[in-house]
Amino acid sequence: MKIGVRLAGEGGQGLILAGMILAEAAAVEEGKNTVMTQSYGPESRGGASKAEVIISDSDIDYPKVQNPDVLLVMSQEAYDKYSPDLREGGILLYDSSSVKALNPKPSVKCVGVPLTELAKKEVGRALVANIVALGSLNELSSLVSHEALTKAVLGRVPRGTEEMNLKALEVGRRAVGHCGK
Repeated sequence: MKIGVRLAGEGGQGLILAGMILAEAAAVEEGKNTVMTQSYGPESRGGASKAEVIISDSDIDYPKVQNPDVLLVMSQEAYDKYSPDLREGGILLYDSSSVKALNPKPSVKCVGVPLTELAKKEVGRALVANIVALGSLNELSSLVSHEALTKAVLGRVPRGTEEMNLKALEVGRRAVGHCGK
């Protein structure tokens, strides 16, 4: 098994952190071969940003995701830029709070979840939309076990925010069932 995941949006949405958490869950908690790359350049506080994670049972010979199996987009710009790369039969999770104009490939499993709105309403902070997204993404694609993802979240979030981030993760998991898993 080898899965390429791209997490894309705008700088400041926490997608680099989300990629790190996912990679650590796969590598540290589940013993998979994993590589994570990031791209944000001068846009670290606005503009395009992405993290890419490859999870594999075997060796990884190239660290970039060319045609992701799973794509998370948190902005319209990210959807417009990266959705053409999604492989046939892939999974697209998009933030329906931000992404309004879709034209996916017919074979793509396309799921919209109001990730940012859920973070605001259910958790009280838009800042954790990235963790809500991780919960939804993992529920849709079963990239890692829920336990592994939970441990990785707890290992990466700032002290004092653990409870809020665990709530965000659970909100994301539950949201997928309501939005069409």
